[in-house]
Amino acid sequence: MPKALSAHRLTEEAVRSLAERWYAALDRHDGLEEVKKFVVDDGLEMRFPEGTFRGHSGIAQWYKAVSHRFFDEEHTVTGVRADIDGAEARLHISVNWQARVWNPPAARSEWLGFDADQTWVVVAGAGGTDPLIKTYICNALEPMPGSAPL
Repeated sequence: MPKALSAHRLTEEAVRSLAERWYAALDRHDGLEEVKKFVVDDGLEMRFPEGTFRGHSGIAQWYKAVSHRFFDEEHTVTGVRADIDGAEARLHISVNWQARVWNPPAARSEWLGFDADQTWVVVAGAGGTDPLIKTYICNALEPMPGSAPL
């Protein structure tokens, strides 16, 4: 393979790192501009039980909603299976998500715990840089015993 093309190939290590870094950013409630660095500039699609969000305006809408609703978040990646085809990869991700939520005027917050099954499509960034999320699909959310409902 010519050297120029090899720079644009995704690796198992790079896509696993992407998942870990994405969830760490969500747990820290990084600013929107930092979170947008994980996704493509054009063609982004994110599908969640609460709706489908497209492009940077969509991620801004989604991120504002979740970062203002959930706190003390902790995402733990429990599995990443990658099917890599050059500069694109389809990922099957299992992640345990735990958080707290406060529903005014409740006297106390509630604990949430879910195991999520997700499918992502990631692509190599410009110039073969770190992978970027192009498609993010939450296939299923299974509540843990004792979790409050979403």
